[in-house]
Amino acid sequence: MTKQKLELTWVGKDIRPRLEPRVLLPVPENSYTAQARVTDHDLFDNRLIFGDNLLALKALESELTGKVKCIFIDPPYNTGSAFEHYDDGLEHSLWLSMMRDRLELLRTILSEDGSIWISIDDTESHYLKVICDEIFGRRNFVTNVVWQKKYAPANDAKWFSDSHDHILVYAKDKNIWRPNKLERTAESKAAYKNPDNDPRGLWRPDNYTSNKNATERPKLYYPIIHPMTGEEIYPKKTAVWRYSRETHEENIRLGLIWWGKKGENKVPSFKRFLPTEQGSRVPQTIWFWEEVGHTQDAKREQMTLFPESPFSTPKPERLLERILHIATNPGDLVLDSFAGSGTTGAVAHKMGRRWVLIELQETAHSHIIPRLHKVIDGTDQGGISSSVGWKGGGGFRYYHLAKSLLKKDKWDNWIINPEFNPELLSEAMCKIEGYTYSPSMVDYWNHGYGTENSFIFVTTQYLSLERLESIAEDVGAERSLLIMCSSFSGGNLAFDNLTLRKIPQTVLHKCEWDKDDYSLKIENLPSVAAMPEEIEVVRGKHKNMGVPSLFGDA
Repeated sequence: MTKQKLELTWVGKDIRPRLEPRVLLPVPENSYTAQARVTDHDLFDNRLIFGDNLLALKALESELTGKVKCIFIDPPYNTGSAFEHYDDGLEHSLWLSMMRDRLELLRTILSEDGSIWISIDDTESHYLKVICDEIFGRRNFVTNVVWQKKYAPANDAKWFSDSHDHILVYAKDKNIWRPNKLERTAESKAAYKNPDNDPRGLWRPDNYTSNKNATERPKLYYPIIHPMTGEEIYPKKTAVWRYSRETHEENIRLGLIWWGKKGENKVPSFKRFLPTEQGSRVPQTIWFWEEVGHTQDAKREQMTLFPESPFSTPKPERLLERILHIATNPGDLVLDSFAGSGTTGAVAHKMGRRWVLIELQETAHSHIIPRLHKVIDGTDQGGISSSVGWKGGGGFRYYHLAKSLLKKDKWDNWIINPEFNPELLSEAMCKIEGYTYSPSMVDYWNHGYGTENSFIFVTTQYLSLERLESIAEDVGAERSLLIMCSSFSGGNLAFDNLTLRKIPQTVLHKCEWDKDDYSLKIENLPSVAAMPEEIEVVRGKHKNMGVPSLFGDA
């Protein structure tokens, strides 16, 4: 029997956007830097991008592929609730397509030792898990962190009081990725004492027995001599010693066995010393509000920052601090493509991580920019500021997406957007053709490079045979040049080192042009003839669409 792949299908899954790789345009008046350096480690190359996050991710793809260490996203939960800053009631199949398209690009820019963290609730979490399994691979699923977002029950809940969110964690390559350990809590440190004044420091007693039995581990069932009474001590019949005879003798020699202050214990304990290295606690999968904050903490942080218009669905800074501590080190690059009120950027900035934020809503201007000003100025002393000793510093640059390269004229013909000047046209064509935009200060025909010997030249001029001959001579036999122009004479066969293409005709098929809106709106759902009404997970392809299920037919 042939093994078939189990996959999630939904209305419109086979329809994928053909994204135009837009140019990112800097807006200096919206960028911001500190007036002076605060430390030698201040970071200034952070970016806030205003625009549709799918187009923005496509714009970043060629530059950031394999470079982002940690991605955190807090996408709309698709709960059917209307929020002030987000329409969070998407039609289900549109939500699935929205997430799939963005996750595929996010995986591309993730570094090989990187990880992605996705906040979600029960409404879509299980469907999201299946989508992520397809994109990142089930083998790269790390864990589902359960965050206790509320500290008290909602007694007016109709069924259950919703107390938690999920954070799905995937690695780009789980064989490579390893989490940073956490600092021990004061409570866990309190368990370490030193009743025998051991010069090696604080320790706690640990079990000397294991819950295996003598049938399973016969070599670990043997007598131990009590040093005070000389009595032979055996484990309980349902247990064995945790250590072999040889290791036990070594433990005696190293003074790692504890029988009590006066030898009163009937079985020994192992002396486990308090680790001296930083970060000695393995992260767990349940995060209680006492350690990482809850929604009311997040709202209080918002009220301090924006008393007139707090963001409605924020995350507490301590939650992001925990994620970035586990997933990154200082200087690493962090990205959030659903930036909201900018919590990820604020926390990353305070922790010395580089960051990229993408936001389409006006919260980019009403919340993120003012918030980051306060962080950079050092006047934001809320959230994690005191715990990390934040004093301000650094900066960020603001960008927006350029308009589409092509648009239709009044006769319904595709033309180069009249708003594009020669420089912007060259940069756009470099992105579309896969070249790095880097105009030469010496060679007028060199607007970018593909390899060390291949280059691109973009112009709206007509190129005569004589002009092409001159360019071919300048390029030389050891180099090649792709020329994108409105028209030319002579043809490609005339020059071995030149490739000529007409614009816009040569790029019309490459992507969807003049489409600015890939946002989360019901009207953006593609129209498909005779669409089935429901979704189902099936093996192979669409079949028997009925009640939504996570199991295919046998």
